[in-house]
Amino acid sequence: MTTPERPPTLDPVAVQRWQRVAPLASPWLHEEVARRMQDRLQWIKLQPQAWAHWGALRGGLQTHEQLLARYPKAACFVVEASAERTQEAMKNIAKPWWSPRHWRRWGAAPVRFEAPAPASVDMLWANMALHESADPQALLAQWHQALRLDGFLMFSCLGPDTARELRELYAALGWPPAGHELTDMHDWGDMLVQTGFAEPVMDMERIVLTYETPARLLAELAELGRNFHPARFPALRGRAWKARLEQALGQHLAVGADGRLSLTFEVIYGHALKPRPKIRVSPLSAVSVEDMRSMLHGHRAKP
Repeated sequence: MTTPERPPTLDPVAVQRWQRVAPLASPWLHEEVARRMQDRLQWIKLQPQAWAHWGALRGGLQTHEQLLARYPKAACFVVEASAERTQEAMKNIAKPWWSPRHWRRWGAAPVRFEAPAPASVDMLWANMALHESADPQALLAQWHQALRLDGFLMFSCLGPDTARELRELYAALGWPPAGHELTDMHDWGDMLVQTGFAEPVMDMERIVLTYETPARLLAELAELGRNFHPARFPALRGRAWKARLEQALGQHLAVGADGRLSLTFEVIYGHALKPRPKIRVSPLSAVSVEDMRSMLHGHRAKP
């Protein structure tokens, strides 16, 4: 739990449980963040020949359709965390031959529901997945391995200010933490460099969502994730506790002029490249087969 690769306040068992029970759909916030992340592609000149969508089912199915339209000739790999999620993603993405949406993609590259081979994709897209990983450093390494040389990573995740109002309320009531600690964007940038990525570009924004009732606020939080903190409440709470929580939310959360409750979400966006390896001149140097093929291919392509 305290290794550099794993966040110190994240219970991996709780993460695995959430991966099994999370709703098989894209929450509204995930779709909105994916839309904003897609706007950043206008600054990317590289047109991928193949790309991977990591966690499409939860990361944003609407944006997935838009990315398919944006790169119609590029092969697409959809990677999910379980067989159940893969089957559900296939139902939502793979269209039968008689579907109008299938015919609109006539001649487009196929979508494959499997992990890409090492060094085989030019873009890896991962929306709102990294903060739920029990071992984010290992996940970044998987993404790095999947990318070709000069390929790029586009990702988003939640930052430390997420649900700060709820965290402050739990602390004021003397309750265990409301959620695990989330990683700062500067630390994500350092982890990208440690993994082998280059030129990381990180930015952040805060999105404030409002709710009519405490019950609706809690329902949305239940769709977005769970509390992975090892020191969270160790057992189930009853209806009386939930009623007290809803009452406290109504009293302590910032209320706008329209009487709605406000909750802050910090969203971190990241972009990084997989650079060509710098080989030191020495009597013995080691380079992976995939990287060597990419280096030779790039060298031959030069005039």
